[in-house]
Amino acid sequence: MANTATPAAHLSAQELLKLGNSGRETPFLNKIWPQVVGTFFGIGTGVFLNFQTRRPVFSGIQKHVLLTAGFIGVLTYVQNQRESYLAEKDAVYRHYVELHPEDFPVPERRKIGDIFEPWIPVR
Repeated sequence: MANTATPAAHLSAQELLKLGNSGRETPFLNKIWPQVVGTFFGIGTGVFLNFQTRRPVFSGIQKHVLLTAGFIGVLTYVQNQRESYLAEKDAVYRHYVELHPEDFPVPERRKIGDIFEPWIPVR
């Protein structure tokens, strides 16, 4: 049976930083969420506007296409800004850890049995 524990559990903070994103892959839905949500909101907004003005639901298809493209564009921009912000924040944290290694000692390895307190059943 393969060891399912994290191999990085015994590494120091600086060694963990050197690992980076090796072996990690972005989940599928995280890659396509702006397109999925933008399509849903674009078509939904067009349908809602047509419903409110008592027109056939899918009339004026150019409205649906433009709203969908607009929502996808805005959500893609928001996603890129979020990734940029998080990358900058990670860089600040990484710099702090590199400057202050004494604040991040290597964690001691303990067994689960040492962490739990003894169990005494109360009846």
